[in-house]
Amino acid sequence: MSNQRIRIRLKSFDHRLIDQSSQEIVETAKRTGAQVCGPIPMPTRIERFNVLTSPHVNKDARDQYEIRTYKRLIDIVQPTDKTVDALMKLDLAAGVDVQIALG
Repeated sequence: MSNQRIRIRLKSFDHRLIDQSSQEIVETAKRTGAQVCGPIPMPTRIERFNVLTSPHVNKDARDQYEIRTYKRLIDIVQPTDKTVDALMKLDLAAGVDVQIALG
């Protein structure tokens, strides 16, 4: 496992949850003796929606909503067997989407 790399991508709508989860992952990886790069903040995706408030007239009256998607990237450069076991047992928040890629 010494020449492999683990890339972890996190997505969330809440920036506090994603920062807390990324901190847990980094602490777990460092505790098991792996070298960690990150968390790297990726660009925030902002989706905006405009909705008419009136069903008939008053085109100028609109409500505006937005959804922000926060992303973080963590690279574990030299993972050990303990690192992989600890990451599998790690319990993260429900609002965070985790994608793990071995490379």
